[in-house]
Amino acid sequence: MKVAVVQMDIKIQNKAYNRGRILDRLEAAAKEGANLVVFPECALTGYCFDSPEDALPVAEPVPGAGAERIAEAAKDLDCYAVVGMLERVGREVYNAAVVIGPEGVLGSYHKAHMPFLGIDRYNAYGEEAFPVFETRYGKVGVNICFDLNFPESARTAKLRGARLLVVPTNWPAGTNTYKHVVNARGHENHMFVAVANRVGTERGCEFCGHSKIVDLRGETVAEADGTKETILYGEFDIAEADQNHIATKPGEWELDRIADRRPELYTALTEPLPKNLKTPREKAGVRVKDKVKV
Repeated sequence: MKVAVVQMDIKIQNKAYNRGRILDRLEAAAKEGANLVVFPECALTGYCFDSPEDALPVAEPVPGAGAERIAEAAKDLDCYAVVGMLERVGREVYNAAVVIGPEGVLGSYHKAHMPFLGIDRYNAYGEEAFPVFETRYGKVGVNICFDLNFPESARTAKLRGARLLVVPTNWPAGTNTYKHVVNARGHENHMFVAVANRVGTERGCEFCGHSKIVDLRGETVAEADGTKETILYGEFDIAEADQNHIATKPGEWELDRIADRRPELYTALTEPLPKNLKTPREKAGVRVKDKVKV
């Protein structure tokens, strides 16, 4: 499988412009043999919205006009794409990644963990526990940006059969997530990881680039710089992610990061949060379950 990661700049509230750039890079990556192309978080819509009302005009359903146009291109190019956008579901708006294949729109994932930044100060929380999407190459899991900082997010996708974890993100300048966390998620889950970040500045927020592709040993396959638009490529046997039993020296040095787990010891992970522990959203007066109303 050949995976492409698109590092690009984005214009907020200009879906026509962003969609054109997405389609252009999707075609370029497919012509280089990419089977799956990952785009940044909110690539279709922009991210740094100042209020719910500011974001509503660019949110759209899935399937919708934006996703369906990209699906037409994916069919013609015979490839998959994962694209960040704002999705309307009934009267709620989510930070979403739409998963598209040659057969059409496969579905979308809604971001579960929210930093107090951009649209994530206001939008609805994803409530589905890290679904995976079936492709002709096997199952693909999705995290969005801040999700990657919570090991349970990637591990859940792995336990559901994901061979590859794709991560659309909008890492702002000053983060160091790209330095260590991406590689750790690949290594600890014996899973390939492809992260698409953006570059440029949007409403005063500068983004740091450093999109990355990591193999299942936690080794960096490809990494972008912090300023330039580019497309990264990584090619590997994705089925290796199913081979969790690693025998470095048979009979002397063997391990399996899935079978060797002790879930009966991890019950603290699923205990309710203490009532006095508040998120930045709650401290700012936005309740955890508040939704953006259409």
